[in-house]
Amino acid sequence: MKVLARSIAAALAVCFAIAPLSAQAQNYQPHKKPAYQTSQKHHAQKPPVKRHKWSKGQRYSDWKRRPPVRDYKRYGLRAPARGQQWVKVDNDYLLVSVATGLILGLTNGR
Repeated sequence: MKVLARSIAAALAVCFAIAPLSAQAQNYQPHKKPAYQTSQKHHAQKPPVKRHKWSKGQRYSDWKRRPPVRDYKRYGLRAPARGQQWVKVDNDYLLVSVATGLILGLTNGR
């Protein structure tokens, strides 16, 4: 009886040891391409970058969503007057009136 119990326990141990190996073997799918073999067409189609042409006197309504540029000297910008602040939009710096949102000055980023 002890021999039978030991052989059953050994068979169960072998089943538990082999089960993860068989589960890993089932994940192999030879009909699919590996991830590193992507087509060039997928990478060639990039959406066009929308550039906005800013001008003085134009209203910029989303200036509150952008953090103000505090270290304006680092970017070569002049100090803003009271009620004005510099805001970075894409690669442009806009000097915006805090009260109205009008663009008072602008410069391109470097």
